[in-house]
Amino acid sequence: MNRWVGSIFLCIISTLLLMSWSVVAEGETCSGIVPMQYRNDKISILDFGGVGDGWTLNTKAFKEAIFRIQHLKRKGGTLLYIPAGVYLTGPFDLTSRMTLYLASGAVIKATQDPSQWPLVDPLPSYGRGRERPGARYMSLLHGDGLHDVIITGENGTIDGQGDVWWNMWRQRTLQFTRPHLVELMNSRGILISNVIFKNSPFWNIHPVYCSNVVIRYVTILAPTDSPNTDGIDPDSSSNVCIEDSYISVGDDLVAVKSGWDQYGIAYGRPSHGITIRRITGSSPFAGIAVGSETSGGVVDVLAEHISLFNMGIGIHIKTNIGRGGMIRNITVSNVYMENARTGIKIAGDVGDHPDENFNPNALPVVKGIKIKDVWGEKVLQAGLIHGLKNSPFSGICLSNINLHGNPGSQNSIWKCSDVSGAAIQVSPFPCAELTSSQQTGACSTYF
Repeated sequence: MNRWVGSIFLCIISTLLLMSWSVVAEGETCSGIVPMQYRNDKISILDFGGVGDGWTLNTKAFKEAIFRIQHLKRKGGTLLYIPAGVYLTGPFDLTSRMTLYLASGAVIKATQDPSQWPLVDPLPSYGRGRERPGARYMSLLHGDGLHDVIITGENGTIDGQGDVWWNMWRQRTLQFTRPHLVELMNSRGILISNVIFKNSPFWNIHPVYCSNVVIRYVTILAPTDSPNTDGIDPDSSSNVCIEDSYISVGDDLVAVKSGWDQYGIAYGRPSHGITIRRITGSSPFAGIAVGSETSGGVVDVLAEHISLFNMGIGIHIKTNIGRGGMIRNITVSNVYMENARTGIKIAGDVGDHPDENFNPNALPVVKGIKIKDVWGEKVLQAGLIHGLKNSPFSGICLSNINLHGNPGSQNSIWKCSDVSGAAIQVSPFPCAELTSSQQTGACSTYF
C-alpha cells in the first residue's frame, strides 16, 4: 500500500511540475510530427462479443474487431472503442489507420497464462531474444509495418499483470524472453497518449525500426523491484517525441537503444532525432538513459525539463566493448533530481553480450555529450565518467551543474578516466580531465 501511496504523491508532484513547465516552456513541443486523427467510423469491442467482467478471455473479440478494420478499409480509418470494464485478453496485432480508444474506467488486462502468448522471431538487430536465445514472446499490443496508429483515450489502463513473469525471471524458469506491453516494428505515424500502462512483464513501450512516433501524456507504473520494466525504449528509430509523462518503474524511465553488438552493427540502423521533454519519475535505475544497446548508433538526442526522484542514476550514457556504433550529439538540460545514488554516469563498461561471437575490437565512439543546468539534492555520488582506453570519450561538456549530498555529509568526488572535455560552473569540482586549460573550448567546439 505504501508503494502506491508514494506513487500517488509523486503523481501530484509531477502534475504541479508539468503545470509550472507549461509556463516556462510554453509552446515547446515536438508532438506535431504526428497529429491526432479524427475517425468517422467507430466500432465497439462489445459489437464483437467483448465482455468486460475481468474473467472472460477477449482475445477473439479483439482480433475480430481489428480484422474488420483491416479489411473494410473505411475512409479515414476506424476507431475501436473500449468502454468501461476489465477486458482480459491475450496478445493481438493492431492494424494501420486505426485508433484504439480506452474510455475512462476501461482496462485491457493481459492474461497470465503463458500458453496464450504466441512466439515471434527475434529482432534482427538483437540476433536473439533479449533474455533467452531464440524466439521471444509477442507483446500484448503488437504491430509490424503499420502506419497511422493511435492508442489513446480517457486515461484507461493497459495492465500487463507482470508479476507471474517477474517471478519466472527471478526463479530462472523463463523459456523465452518476456513480452512487452506495446511493441511496434517498422512502423510510422504512431501516436500514444492519455493511457496508463502498468505492470508490464518486460519493457513497457518499445517502438523499434519506427519513424515519426509521439508518446505523450502517458503514465507508466511498475513496482521498484520489477525486473527490466523500462518505461519507453525507442530503438533504432527516428523522429521520436516523448513528452509530458510520469514514469515510475523498476528500470530506466526512458532508454534510447539501437541494437546489440554484432547484430546491431550488421543491421546498421541508428536512433536519431529523439526529443524527451517534461518527464517526471522515479526508478532504482536511470532517469534518462542512452544504451546500453547502441550498436547501430545514437545521434541527435535532446532531453530537457526532467524531474527525477528516488533514483539510482539521474543521467546514464552506457555502452561496452563489442558494441561499436557512435553516440554523438546528446544534450540533456534543465534537470532536477532528488535522492539519487549517482547524478551523472557516462561509462563504457556497462551491459552484457548476446553470445561469445561479439568482436572485442568493435569499440563505441562517444563524442559530443552536453549536460547543462542540472540541480540535485541528496545525491550520493556526483559523477562517474569512464571511457575506454582504446576509444576515449571526447567532447564531454558539463555546464552549470550543482549536485549536493545529504545534509551534513560531503559529496564523494567525481571519478573519471579516458575522457576529455570541459566543465564550467560544476559543483562539486569535477575531475581534472574536464578542467585543464587546453580543454576549455570543448563546449564551443562540439556545440
